[in-house]
Amino acid sequence: MAAAAFLSARAAPALLPPSRRLSRRLVVSRAAAASASSSSGGQGGGGVEFQGKVGFLGLGIMGAPMASNLIKAGCDVTVWNRTKSKCDPLLSLGAKYEPSPAQVASSCDVTFAMLADPQSAAEVACGSSGAAEGLAPGKGYVDVSTVDGATSKLIAERITSSGASFLEAPVSGSKKPAEDGLLIFLTAGDESLYKRVAPLLDVMGKSRFYLGDVGNGAAMKLVVNMVMGSMMVSFSEGLLLSEKIGLDPNTLVEVISQGAISAPMFSLKGPSMVKAAYPTAFPLKHQQKDMRLALALAESVSQSIPTVAAANELYKAAKSLGLSDHDFSAVIEALKAKVQSSQQ
Repeated sequence: MAAAAFLSARAAPALLPPSRRLSRRLVVSRAAAASASSSSGGQGGGGVEFQGKVGFLGLGIMGAPMASNLIKAGCDVTVWNRTKSKCDPLLSLGAKYEPSPAQVASSCDVTFAMLADPQSAAEVACGSSGAAEGLAPGKGYVDVSTVDGATSKLIAERITSSGASFLEAPVSGSKKPAEDGLLIFLTAGDESLYKRVAPLLDVMGKSRFYLGDVGNGAAMKLVVNMVMGSMMVSFSEGLLLSEKIGLDPNTLVEVISQGAISAPMFSLKGPSMVKAAYPTAFPLKHQQKDMRLALALAESVSQSIPTVAAANELYKAAKSLGLSDHDFSAVIEALKAKVQSSQQ
């Protein structure tokens, strides 16, 4: 099935009925998983309790460090990326390469996918030479991309029609947590596959949540990123206002870091934002995509989220300024441009 036709059938993003939401919420930290493994006689000290070959599709700003951590942990990893040159650093670490998602899925027991948007996620899973063509009973497909619930459910339908198992597992975290293996996995779908790949998730992340049926993981990720995007806009406004009234914005960052509204995001990004530097950890275009998907999700259940709607307009303005590939903290530049425009 062509991915374009696949996506055209999508309805507005929708959650499961309230009675079925988050029916079983399992939360496991890396420390808890390590303790359980140790007490049950499992491998420790860097060993991975997973028997089989692992595929990884998509080696961008997030996928590459995630796959790298699996290789360094001793996993047998096969990779694919649209731009083959992005596979080279992983191949130098010992990864294998296959020329299509279908061939990766065919040669591996479990395949992970980290794609940029719903269209790409559907194309790689369900398009021509997509992963679904290489799947079969006994295999698993874990989509760690950030997509809307409708896309995730449609991908799940195509994957499971092959006889394979499906798990959605979008991540909370950006480039540095991906590099450090400190991501948070928000999983939903086949619980047996969740348990099977848990050792791999623990290599790449610090904690994992099992949230029940497919769609709940995607929804949770959109709500988390919606809050994050709105927080960044408010923080940007605070930095600009403090400077405008003669305060040192660096001091503002320090004050915030010691109070009730302290957040690692503010401490990490604030100093760079003051210098108008936006090294990319999470691209602004992806943040705006998530705001757009969150707004569609809210619309599907008639929930008003006016703060998010206003913030989304600023991310769109920042994209129009050519800041799509900068870090999402570059949204502050849209606010600066707005002030300058009002003064002309």
